[in-house]
Amino acid sequence: MTHKGFTLWFTGLSGAGKSTVSEIIEKRLREDGARVELLDGDVIRTNLSKGLGFSKEDRDTNIRRIGFVCEMLSRNGVVAIAAAISPYREVRDEVAAKIEHFVEVHAHCPLATLVDRDVKGLYKKALAGEIKEFTGVSDPYEPPLHPAVKFDSSVETPQESAEKVWVKLVELRLIAPDD
Repeated sequence: MTHKGFTLWFTGLSGAGKSTVSEIIEKRLREDGARVELLDGDVIRTNLSKGLGFSKEDRDTNIRRIGFVCEMLSRNGVVAIAAAISPYREVRDEVAAKIEHFVEVHAHCPLATLVDRDVKGLYKKALAGEIKEFTGVSDPYEPPLHPAVKFDSSVETPQESAEKVWVKLVELRLIAPDD
C-alpha cells in the first residue's frame, strides 16, 4: 500500500464509536504497512492535556494540542488518527484549516441510544447532575456540517462503519491499496 500523510479526525459524543472504529482503521493501515499514530482523546487527556478541565477554553486548548500533533505527524508522512469528542465546530474547523489532508469523520449515535448503552456510566451521572459540562447533556455538541464520512453506530456494526471510512480514504486517494 502507498499512502500520504494525512489526518483522520473522528468527532462525536462519548460512546458513539470513535475509538472502536478508529482502532479498526489503525490496525488495517498498520497491516498494510502504513506509518500511523492513534491519538485517542482519553489517552491525550491523561498525558498531553493533563490538568485541563472541561470549560470551553480548556476543551479548545485540548483540541488545538491534538491538532498540532496531527499536523506535525501528517506533514511528515504519518497517518494521524484523532478520536476525540471535539464538541465545538469552530475549533475543529480551525484545526482542519492547518492540515493539508484532513478528513473529518462524524461518529453519530442518538443520545437515547448512548444513554441506554452508557458503557462508562457517564451519561447516568451527567443526567443526575453529578458531572457538570458533559457534552451532549449539559454542554453542547456541534456536529460537523459537511463531514467526509458519517456513520451511525446505532444501526451499523463497527466493521461496517470502518469500511465506509476506508472507502472514502481510497476515494480521496489518501491510500491506494496495491494490486
